[in-house]
Amino acid sequence: TGMVLGLQGYHNLKKFGSEEVLGSVVALSLLQELGPVLTALMVIGRAGSAICAEIGIMRHSEQIDALECMAIDPYKFLIAPKFIAAVFSLPALTFIFNVLGILGGYLAGVVFLDVASGAYFQGMYDSVVWADIRLCFIKSIVFGLLIVWIASFKGYFLHLSRTGVFGAEGVSRITTDAVVLASVTILVWDYLIGSLIL
Repeated sequence: TGMVLGLQGYHNLKKFGSEEVLGSVVALSLLQELGPVLTALMVIGRAGSAICAEIGIMRHSEQIDALECMAIDPYKFLIAPKFIAAVFSLPALTFIFNVLGILGGYLAGVVFLDVASGAYFQGMYDSVVWADIRLCFIKSIVFGLLIVWIASFKGYFLHLSRTGVFGAEGVSRITTDAVVLASVTILVWDYLIGSLIL
């Protein structure tokens, strides 16, 4: 993603003779928008689907009912740890995504297209402020909570789903529904958070 931003940004900025702000463009695009959103979409596909399928299978095989019979709260036992993990893992993954994206932009812009290395990093240093980092952090936490909430909800209430299908087919359908719903929700909340904070 960073390499694509570096390549496209360079060719667009070159039209205006502003190649030296390439680092600024790459860093701000990643921090404010692409880093949290693309990380969340990847986590939805990998972890969100797994959470939904796991809890859905537990509902189907009556493991959740067994927990309730043993007086174990399924929310505390199954779902709360996933929320805690999301609060820590999404910001960490977003940080890794942003760092690698900035390095990818550096590779495309400085190594391949001859933008000055000092200009790349100086433009980034001049334009990125703590508000941009805070926005990225807030988005990643909110997206993590939304992913776990939607995936857990869909799996937990498999037996109440409107698909009318139970068993393995029902699990596959609610997992697909959870991934689609979480992806659209992330995009909607991305706009809402950006409009409230910016």
